[in-house]
Amino acid sequence: MKTTIRRAERAEMPFVFALIEELADYENEPDQVKTSVEGLIEDGYCENPLFKVVFAEVDGDIAGMVFYYFGYSTWKGKMLYIEDIVVTERLRRNGIGKQLFDFMRREARKENAKQIRFHVLDWNEPAINFYKKNGVSLDGDWILCKLEDKEI
Repeated sequence: MKTTIRRAERAEMPFVFALIEELADYENEPDQVKTSVEGLIEDGYCENPLFKVVFAEVDGDIAGMVFYYFGYSTWKGKMLYIEDIVVTERLRRNGIGKQLFDFMRREARKENAKQIRFHVLDWNEPAINFYKKNGVSLDGDWILCKLEDKEI
């Protein structure tokens, strides 16, 4: 099984959207996906793209992705934020997630980021164990706060 990590192209946003929906189903939140293929294209392929996507391909088929962007921490400096890392269900536990995660580490170093941040659901034990195995520290001191649609 040959895995290739590569950047997603504009025309591949339908594949990105399909993986977003697959992840939302896994997280029992399918009705929370409000983005669209058109929105991904508009926001990701403009003068100042809001995100980047990297695919993992196995034998030429898209097997997973990382959806990420760069931000800034007033305490740490430049950081890479992973919005989603997903491997399609039938190909999990084949080292694809590790390859994607290692690519993100290299990307952060290449861009001189001082930190990689992301969230994981507290019930997602397979993901938590994966992250722990890959040297990630879990910070239970912070609470995620958000405003959505009508609250903004």
